[in-house]
Amino acid sequence: MKYGVTLPLSGIDGDLERLVEYARIAEEAGWDGVFLEDYMVYWGEHNVTYDPWLTLAAIALRTQNVQLGITVTPLPSRLPWKLAREAITLDHLSHGRLIIGFGLGDAQDRHFGEVADEKQRGAMLDEGLEILAGLMSGQPYSYQGTYYTVNDVTFNPQPVQRPRIPIWIGGWWPRKAPALRAARWDGFCPAKVPDAQGDGSIKPHDIQAIHNFVSAHRTSDTPFDLVAAGNSAADDRARARAQIEPFESAGATWWVEFILPGPNESEQAFTRIKQGPPSLE
Repeated sequence: MKYGVTLPLSGIDGDLERLVEYARIAEEAGWDGVFLEDYMVYWGEHNVTYDPWLTLAAIALRTQNVQLGITVTPLPSRLPWKLAREAITLDHLSHGRLIIGFGLGDAQDRHFGEVADEKQRGAMLDEGLEILAGLMSGQPYSYQGTYYTVNDVTFNPQPVQRPRIPIWIGGWWPRKAPALRAARWDGFCPAKVPDAQGDGSIKPHDIQAIHNFVSAHRTSDTPFDLVAAGNSAADDRARARAQIEPFESAGATWWVEFILPGPNESEQAFTRIKQGPPSLE
């Protein structure tokens, strides 16, 4: 299992340079991945928001080994060819350490007259994913869809990673459409529809169910990542192991912890990152 942290898109106490520095500290502390979310207006009291692609570019230049990712970009709200160019550039800056994640996007982040219908956004997402993969091939590429058209273009250079940058899909479980979509790509970052008591946390039995579902619908034997997210008992290794081991046994390949904005954010984030990942070794 690999371990990652998701840093707040609002920076650390609103400070972008400190966020980049904390990403460097995360690598130093042994974390395997540093992730950012992608919002036009980040949630929080002050709505402070930085661009995740430019921020990851800065992080790529300050780190050497840690994997970098975005979980997830609302592809129907972006131009797929612009995202392809940005992702390829970032893959080169990071020397092949990038993971890109895509989904429909959150309704509360649609401020600019975007398409609201979920089925239409799903169709746009699928078309956009095909275009991304095609443009990352380094070969002449054309596409004619319902929402997008690409006329005979070749994107060079290709990504460092071959045949392309890994693509993860985000979406709600137990809704089946996001998991089916993920099965066609390289990974799944599930969120859980809250139950009747309002509990929306992913449990090991959810990961097991997702693992079984994706395995039944996958047609490729290439590696597939399944992400479990939560917060571990970082000050108690035994409790952390007891918490996370069932997720790994159920099929999770990543455990990702959120560093959230809030009171004493800088101190708490620094302490948690420096504690390092809750490794099972």
